[in-house]
Amino acid sequence: MILQNEFEQYLQNRVTENLKSPTKEAMGYSLMNGGKRIRPQLCFALLKGYGINPEIGFPICCAIEMIHTYSLIHDDLPSMDNDDLRRGKPSCHKAYDEATAILAGDGLLTKAFEVALDSNTTSDIKVKLIKALASYSGIDGMIYGQDRDLKTEKEKNPTLDQLIEIDEYKTAKLLTLPMVCAALLSHQEQDIPYLEKIGYYSGIQFQMQDDILDITQSADVLGKSTSDKDNGKLTIVSLLGLEKSKNMVKEYDGYLREALTHLHCDTVEIEKIFDFLLNRTY
Repeated sequence: MILQNEFEQYLQNRVTENLKSPTKEAMGYSLMNGGKRIRPQLCFALLKGYGINPEIGFPICCAIEMIHTYSLIHDDLPSMDNDDLRRGKPSCHKAYDEATAILAGDGLLTKAFEVALDSNTTSDIKVKLIKALASYSGIDGMIYGQDRDLKTEKEKNPTLDQLIEIDEYKTAKLLTLPMVCAALLSHQEQDIPYLEKIGYYSGIQFQMQDDILDITQSADVLGKSTSDKDNGKLTIVSLLGLEKSKNMVKEYDGYLREALTHLHCDTVEIEKIFDFLLNRTY
C-alpha cells in the first residue's frame, strides 16, 4: 500500500479540524472505520506510475473517500438498504441515530469540496478536479446508479443490462474518479478515455465480486451485512448463478488488462491493485 499510514493521518486531521460537534464525531467514526482505501490507492499508484509524488493526491483522495463514505452512510439508512453493519462495526445510524447519520453524510459531502480545493496544483486543474468530483459522484454519476438501483428493486423481471447499468454508475464512477484525478494532476489528460474504460470494467468487476462474496462469505469475514439475498436485491448471482458469475468476472478482468496497455505510464503498481481486487475474499 502506498503511503497508507500518512494518508490515514491526513484523513484524521481533515475530518477533525475546526469546530467540534456530534455530527463531526459521526463523520470521523464512519470515515476512519477501516475500509480498503481502494480509490486513493488507485490514484496514488497512477501518480507514481506517471513519476509524480503520490502525496500531491492527498487532498483529492481525501475528498473522494469523504464522498464514498457519505454514500455508504446514506446507503445503510432504513429508507435505503437498512443495514446495521458496516466495515465490521455498527452502521452510522446505529452507532448514533438516523438524524445524526444523515447530517454526517451531508457534512462529508460538503467538506469534500473544501478539502479538494487544497490540492497543490494550478487553478485550472483545480477547476477540472472539482468538476470531475461533482460529475462522477453526482446525479449523472454515482447517484444515478443509486436511483437505478432503487427503481429496479420494484421490477419483477430485471435484466442483466439493468444490473450492468447500476454497477456502471453506482460503483464504477467512483472507481474511475481517482484515476481521472491522477491524470489531471499529472497533466496526462490524453489517458482519460482509457482510464474511463478501465474504471468501467473494474467497477463492474468489483460489484460482481461483491455479489459473489455476499453469498460465499460470512458477514464476519466481509465486515458488513450479507443482506442482498434476504432483501431480494438484483445481483449477478441471482441472474446468472455462481459459476457463470465467476466467469464474467474473469472476462471483465481481461478487458481491463487490455485497456491498461494503452496508458502512458508505468502500470506495475496499479496492476497490483487489480490483482488484489480479482482475488480478494472480503
